[in-house]
Amino acid sequence: MSSKVHLVESVQKALGKDTSKAHAEKVVASVIESIKALVKKHKSLQLIGFGTFKVVNRKARKGINPKTGKAIQIKASKSVRLTPGKAFKQSL
Repeated sequence: MSSKVHLVESVQKALGKDTSKAHAEKVVASVIESIKALVKKHKSLQLIGFGTFKVVNRKARKGINPKTGKAIQIKASKSVRLTPGKAFKQSL
């Protein structure tokens, strides 16, 4: 499993040896914040060759508390779903 640290290192390598780790971190943070803002504003964001981020509404539902085993009611909520693009899927 990779993490944000691995992503920053990969971006740093892609930008060249003159790029500092701090600059690569700013680039990654900027891209992540931009994705968040655009999905919030437009409810979806399509990155050709990568995938589509989309806001989905989750209905209220019944669940079970794993500690107690009792039935609970889970409220309706919003979530973000990433549907991978064709090129991304084929690259795996």
